[in-house]
Formats: sequence, structure tokens, C-alpha cells
Amino acid sequence: MTQQQGFRRPSFYGWRIVGALAITETISWGIIYYAFTVFIAPMERDLGWSRAELTGGFSLALLVMGAMAYPVGGWVDRNGARALMTVGSIAATLLIVAWSRVSSLPAFYAIWAGLGACAAAILYEPAFAVVAAWFVRRRGRALAIITFAAGLASTIFVPLSDILLGAFGWRDAVLILGLLLGAVTIPLHAVVLRRRPHDLGLLPDGEDHSLFQNIPQQVGKTLSDALHSRYFWLLTASFSLIMLASSAIRVHFIPFLIDSGIDPSTAAVASGAIGIMQVLGRLLFAPLESRLSTRTLAVGIFALQIGAVGLLIVGTSTTMIGLFIVLFGMSVGATTLARPAAIAATFGASHYGRISSVLAVSLTISSTIAPAGAGLLYDRSGNYAPVLWIILIVSVCATGLVFMAESPANSPDAIQDKQRDAIIEA
Repeated sequence: MTQQQGFRRPSFYGWRIVGALAITETISWGIIYYAFTVFIAPMERDLGWSRAELTGGFSLALLVMGAMAYPVGGWVDRNGARALMTVGSIAATLLIVAWSRVSSLPAFYAIWAGLGACAAAILYEPAFAVVAAWFVRRRGRALAIITFAAGLASTIFVPLSDILLGAFGWRDAVLILGLLLGAVTIPLHAVVLRRRPHDLGLLPDGEDHSLFQNIPQQVGKTLSDALHSRYFWLLTASFSLIMLASSAIRVHFIPFLIDSGIDPSTAAVASGAIGIMQVLGRLLFAPLESRLSTRTLAVGIFALQIGAVGLLIVGTSTTMIGLFIVLFGMSVGATTLARPAAIAATFGASHYGRISSVLAVSLTISSTIAPAGAGLLYDRSGNYAPVLWIILIVSVCATGLVFMAESPANSPDAIQDKQRDAIIEA
């Protein structure tokens, strides 16, 4: 490595984008997604709406976010994420301000439907598409930085929202959060984001032009290529099943612990600890992503969830629950990174948005039906034992499917790596 190369790599513009997205994703997730739970009770008292009516608005937002995944992915592929995420931040700010002054239930639902569309435009999917365009070898590290920061969103914004609620009441607390969202995310999205490194005369990862100028640019696989790929459907099925299993656990974990005789406050703390372990899982994923294949990593990550569920089936002692929190949290955290890494590595960056959006729709369906399905099964049986066994079976099936999903040898990343290695050896 020359001195010039050693100087240029740390200043690669892609890392500025990663830093900006780490900030905006943390704030966006914290305000649009996590803060809502803090305001349910005070809104219930103030507006006279039932809890089901209030949470119905939030569920509507999740459904709209899933429905918007494909058009958002297509836009990002054609135009990049800069304008989309900027407009999404502006619209989200205006809608949260409107939420702070809402007085009718239809207006509340309209606001949250709009926030669902905004969430599709500014949360993980478009951010991951940006990372896919700017990084190849360091993609895992870039994704880990963003999701590590965003993994702290609930830790930051749930207490902050509660403090604002106590000081100003729910309406002004929501207003302050909306203004904070706009003040930080709008300028960062508008000023820092760029579509791809080639627009600035750069190569992904900040590679040196003089060394890799003879490597042809990889266009990447199209959505049609992905839809005709056995690997893509195995990947979709496996990640959808693991999402089905993990969503059921997350929603029912506190009730499960309470049914097991654990104090509700202790159960809440235990549930919150899963978020901390998610961050640890993402930290461990980044260095492994460059050393192991996507399939090997995914099998290992899913196996952690199998082990975690098995511990709950065996017993609910303090040791078992503690081990479950560690294994399950790490698995969920690493899965968040494994999915975009697998898609980008296999199909390339040029059509990442569309390809990822198809998988995202399937994940949204899984995460929506899993809690209700687990609840119905619990109501029929009167306990969580059959729920846990079905979750275990689903997790095993997901692991088996991802083990069968062998990435094609002619994937864009594989071709570019072979060309790069050949030049270095020469």
C-alpha cells in the first residue's frame, strides 16, 4: 500500500454517508417506531379511544410500509435514495406535527397510514440500498455501524419520550419529537447522501482507480433474474420463516415470562435486554461477514435462535432465561445484517431496491401474522408450550432452507473479487 492509498482510504466519502445514516436511522426508528408505545396510555385517557383503536393506527402503518416496499425499491434503483429520503423526512415531520394536534380517529388513521409510507422511504430498506451501492468488501462493516446505532433507538427514545411526556404532556412531547426529526434528518439526507460512488469519481470501498481501472463494472442481476433464481426463493422462504418465529417470540416474551411466574417488571427488563444483545450480534457479524460465506453465516445465526428456543422449552430458570436472551438477541441482531448482505453479494447493487423489496414484503407479512397466530394458539391450548414447539420447528425449517441456498458462483461480488484478486496476484 502506498502512502497515497493509505491517506485516501480513511477519507472515503462512503463513510460520511454511513455516519449520516447511522444518525438519521437512529432518530427515525426512535421517533416513528419506538416512541408510539409511550403515548398510548395518555392518548387513551385524553381522547377516549380504546387501546385497540390506537394500536390499529400503528398496525396500519406497518401494513402500508410493507405495501410501499416495492415502489420505494424501484425508485431507489432508478434515482437513488437522496431525494426519496429527504422528502420522506419532510413528510414524516409534517405528519408527526399533525399527530400532535389530532382530534378525530379517521384523521389519526390517515396520519399513520402516511407515516407508514414515510417509514418505507426513510428506514432500513433505502439505507441498505445506499450501502449496497457504496460498499462491497466493507459492506458488512458499514451495515453494522448503521444498525448498531439504530439498535440503540429504543434505549434512547423511549426514556426521552417519557421525560418529554412528563414535562409537557403528550401533545407537546410529540410535537418536540417531530421538530427534532425534521431538524436532524432532513439536512443530513439532503446534503450528505449521494446515489453511487461513480457520481463522485470514486469506486466502491474507496478502491484505488490505478489498480482496478481494468476491472469492468458489474451491472448486477435484475429483478427478473432474481425471481427466476432458486437461491432467491430459498433465501426469501428461510428469512420469512425465521422472521415468523422471532416475531412471535418478541411479542409474547413478556406474557410468557409472567405465565411462568416471573414478576412483570422483571419480565419487562428481560425483554429490554434482548435489544442490547441485538447490538452485540451486529458487532460480531461485521468481522465474520468478510471471512465466511453468506450461507455459513446465516446457518450459524439461525442455529442460535434454535438453541435459544430450545432453552425456553427446557425450563424457565434464571440461567435458562439469561442464556435465551443472549442467544436470541444476537441471532435477531445479526439477521438484520445477514439479509441485505446476502442480497447485495449475490445480485449486486444496481437492482438491489427492487429485489430487496420483494423479500421485505414477505417479511412484513410474516411479522404481521406471527403475533396473532401465536395468540390464537395460546388461547386454544391455555399455555405457551405448543407455541414454543411450533416456533422451534419453524426455526429448524428456516435453517434447513438457508443451508440449501448456495449462492451462485457467477454473482457480481464473486466475479469482482476474482478479478481483483487476479490483478493483485499479478
